Amino acid sequence: MTIEQYAIIVEKLIANIEHVIVGKRGVIEGCLIGLLSGGHILLEDVPGVGKTVLAKTLARSIGASYKRIQCTPDLLPSDVTGTVIFDQNSGDFSFREGPVFSHVVLADEVNRASPKTQSALLECMEEHQVTVDVHTHALPDPFFVIATQNPTEYEGVYPLPESQLDRFALRLSVGYPDPRAERDLMKQQRLHHPLEDLEPVTDIDEVRQLQETARSVAVHDNLYDYILRLANATREHKRLLLGLSPRGALTLVRATQALAAARRRDFVTPDDVKTVAIPVMSHRLIPHPEARMGGFSPERLVEELLQSVPIEA
Repeated sequence: MTIEQYAIIVEKLIANIEHVIVGKRGVIEGCLIGLLSGGHILLEDVPGVGKTVLAKTLARSIGASYKRIQCTPDLLPSDVTGTVIFDQNSGDFSFREGPVFSHVVLADEVNRASPKTQSALLECMEEHQVTVDVHTHALPDPFFVIATQNPTEYEGVYPLPESQLDRFALRLSVGYPDPRAERDLMKQQRLHHPLEDLEPVTDIDEVRQLQETARSVAVHDNLYDYILRLANATREHKRLLLGLSPRGALTLVRATQALAAARRRDFVTPDDVKTVAIPVMSHRLIPHPEARMGGFSPERLVEELLQSVPIEA
């Protein structure tokens, strides 16, 4: 697949999703970057802004299988990954797949699940496999997790640990639509939901080709060095307990490749890095407790580093 073909398909996907998700092109593009770079997405926002609908719309647009996991405190790991059951007819044990065996998985309100259940997603998201009763089962390819959480609720939630946050390629916020877009949304959905009529514009095989094309985008050594300087700046920052991990730096590279291809280029530029830096880096930066109490903002820190860290040494 050529870069031009890649960009055309991405534009078709964005336009198709915009039939349902109105006025949120940047968020849609961010989700597609996460998918095409082989990562996962964390949608953090208040209820009712379309996080769940966005996940369903994306899955339908790419013709993918889709499963939803409603995370609650009593959700068990086996409810996510699957379990081994005894078949009385055959007299043998067999594995019953859980909802993670799908191309697109929505983990809704992921921070309401217990830490034990949250950890069941770690192997799935990183290695695209599930190990149950010493047997390993491969997940579908591609495998894409969209997790949602509400940042304004504190009762009955379990904050995601650093190891879990680091497995999300990008953290995005949908936000409220502008008044004109919200007005169009109300008129559009007065009689029926547009998702009911939505048709796919691509398929899973083509998504795999898109991912391969994104990985073929060239990254100059100077760009690797620039990303490394950004990463080291976070690791040495006095207000951070935890800076950007090597996984985070690699994710930043892959996200810039997916973005560059969508912009019809077969090479990455510093502007690509700056475009995706905040959604890729900010949720991975863990401040010291005193910095957090003082109102420290990882997003603001990333903005400062993009201004202060030189592109060329």
